[in-house]
Amino acid sequence: MNLDPLRRWEQNVGGLPMPSPLVWSALIAAFLGFGVLIGRATGPDSVGALAAGRAPLKLLVARAPAVSASSTTSSAKPPPLPEAETTPEPSTAPASAAKSAKQAAASGTSSSSSGSSSSGESSAGSEGSSSQGSKAKLPAIKHVFVVMLSDEPYATAFGPASPAHYLSGTLEKQGQLLVRYYAVAHEELANGIALLSGQGPTEATAANCPIYTDIAPPSAGADGQVLGKGCVYPASTNTLMGQLTSKHLAWRAYVGGIDEGAGGPAACAHPASGAADPSAVQAASGAQPVGNAQSTDAAYRTLRNPFVYFHSITGSSACAANDVGMSALKGDLASEKRTPSFSYIAPGPCDDGSLTPCAPGKLTGMVAADGFLKKVIPEILASKAYKKDGMLAITVDQAPAGGEYADSSSCCGQPRFPNLPAPTGAAALSPQGGGQVGLLLLSPFVKGGGLVQDTYNHFSLLATIEQAFGLSRLGYAGLSEVKPLSPSLFSGG
Repeated sequence: MNLDPLRRWEQNVGGLPMPSPLVWSALIAAFLGFGVLIGRATGPDSVGALAAGRAPLKLLVARAPAVSASSTTSSAKPPPLPEAETTPEPSTAPASAAKSAKQAAASGTSSSSSGSSSSGESSAGSEGSSSQGSKAKLPAIKHVFVVMLSDEPYATAFGPASPAHYLSGTLEKQGQLLVRYYAVAHEELANGIALLSGQGPTEATAANCPIYTDIAPPSAGADGQVLGKGCVYPASTNTLMGQLTSKHLAWRAYVGGIDEGAGGPAACAHPASGAADPSAVQAASGAQPVGNAQSTDAAYRTLRNPFVYFHSITGSSACAANDVGMSALKGDLASEKRTPSFSYIAPGPCDDGSLTPCAPGKLTGMVAADGFLKKVIPEILASKAYKKDGMLAITVDQAPAGGEYADSSSCCGQPRFPNLPAPTGAAALSPQGGGQVGLLLLSPFVKGGGLVQDTYNHFSLLATIEQAFGLSRLGYAGLSEVKPLSPSLFSGG
């Protein structure tokens, strides 16, 4: 049979029916469209054409937490903060952000203008990055002054509601305020000993040594710690004073209430071995000392003089010469040569900031401490030694262990102190410290009006002093988590 070409095509493809004209039209249109796309994709505008066809991308950015307005109230309590396993390099806030940052610190948040997070970490663009801080060195500091106030939280010492207007107003504008600076233990004596030696507390020093007894039997523990019970350290214990003496550098403690004549306690005053210390009992109970406002004994508490808890000090003639009263400070400041390399200034119980009155009718708390600072600090700042190469640190030994402002927060790899009983309950979850107390740093090398949100403690201050004088780190000041103050703090003077 003679078939036309379409019939022959059906036979060749297995008898499949020929597509209808409508289907042919659709197939031809599809092939033409595909050819156009291929042409564009291979042409010079292919990238732009493909990009234009993509949907826009959306970037999600987390919003910074807002600073609570409640932080401006005087009832703001210094908050326990999470332990910081590492200490970042400091970031400083401009003076214009001072008020908001201080309020944020008192309420437990950080000001966005300070360039720091709530944990105290520096922002990427802050001054003194970790790479710079690791290479920088401290300036040539030759005279260090430490003023140690007592038993005040950050909120009342440096916070926006502080009654110490000279300290938190006038002086703060001249230095750097270390907002997240912590005590390392409770009570006052334990922190003074920590700053001078890197030693953690014993059960006796954590109670301000009510019975003046030697640590016995003394033994050596990890991190240079002296183990045992008691509160007076053996002569073999390494101290900052011993380090300075070995380098022929002078030190002196100026302690309120001793060495003032008229039959009062002499220089290097302390109880006899094994005797009770009434001042420790008074401090613990909050009772007023026996005696009137002029009583020299009422104006001195041994626990405010940590130097006399080291046999290496009390067993030397240097104790009577170097552990003296406040009246000796003015004469030493009159000459650069007479000014010690390290000066520790501990006002007596009438001026130290504690709430325990030294006598009936006397001012207490930061109002009394501010009056003391108005007298002493201008003498230091005007001295030749300070002006040439000095560093002044004003801080507090501890935050209160109880009451409205109770605070046992910590930072900087807070150790578990081996001489204390193992903590239980909530205290076992995070290492307990002495609370947030703050520190004001002044120096000719320091620019005024700054706020530092990074974390430091008393061991950090000891490490800084040792670094300034080229000394090795003692005790817990040598922990890897403990960082000395960043050299970037001293770059603006």
